[in-house]
Amino acid sequence: MPNTAISRETVHELAEACSDQGESFQPVASRLIKYQRRLSRFFEQNVAEMGPMASQVGLYMLSVSLRVFDQVGGRMSKVNGDAIATATKKVQGVAGELFPADASFNERAKAIEWRAQPHLLDEILWALYERDDKAEGEVDLEPDKAALVYLMLWAAIEALDANWTAPESL
Repeated sequence: MPNTAISRETVHELAEACSDQGESFQPVASRLIKYQRRLSRFFEQNVAEMGPMASQVGLYMLSVSLRVFDQVGGRMSKVNGDAIATATKKVQGVAGELFPADASFNERAKAIEWRAQPHLLDEILWALYERDDKAEGEVDLEPDKAALVYLMLWAAIEALDANWTAPESL
């Protein structure tokens, strides 16, 4: 059972704050990635096959996702291999319903009602598919690579949510 969803406004505000920090976000991202080393290693191994740009975008979005959980509070434990396998199996079970990676991929993804932290996943979809105002240095991934990055992030967020005890104030 997923935790209570972090509000859309909170997710967007915290994600934009990471972006606004620019290079000064890097030490925070490194600390968060290092703490979730098993998850980040799994992510790095799988996203690396998509090429350097997709890998870089995916790792950045993973670090932003970790930062959102971190800033909201509560207690996060380290994600283990079983949590990763469970989350991956869950996401792979519906991945076939989402493809092809066409213009309506993001709408099909949003229609999956049981997603953990749907507002965080919607923020990722927004950044990958809907964002019009690209800042300097931001890139657009090819639709198939964007879809695969999303699926990897979805599995990561499922695993993170399963290892997170939300704050009572949520």
